[in-house]
Amino acid sequence: MYKMALVAFDGSPEAEAIIPFFVAIAGPLDVEVTLLRVLPAGELHDAHQRRVDAEEYLAPLAAELRSRGVRARTAVRHGEPATEILAGATEAGADLIAMTTHGRSGLGRVLMGSVAEAVLRRASMPVLLMQHTAAQVAERAGRRTPREPAPAR
Repeated sequence: MYKMALVAFDGSPEAEAIIPFFVAIAGPLDVEVTLLRVLPAGELHDAHQRRVDAEEYLAPLAAELRSRGVRARTAVRHGEPATEILAGATEAGADLIAMTTHGRSGLGRVLMGSVAEAVLRRASMPVLLMQHTAAQVAERAGRRTPREPAPAR
């Protein structure tokens, strides 16, 4: 069974919609969770402030998990997202990577690429990919507290 999961976030409501799933399974199965936010390599201006913003973004997500009995910690990395997710998983000692997929197809996928697909292809451990309905994303977004920053796109 899994003991450590790395959950990757891109700052979007779609990514945050995975939280209820981990609340439901991580506590009962005693899975520790590392929440990861990767700052893309192209965002080098004011790197210190971007890191602080990423840490402040992850803090309430981790607090929510902890309040529900899930052992959670956070990490922020900087670089190419798929590479940093894989490196973060290795560094955290994860035996599972979990993330959501935006479900882009066609031109959007070609232009934006797919971090989830790259992680899935390159990972040496199981990868759990979740795609949520618009209703699930909206429900999760409605639970955001006023102190939480708006997600970066």
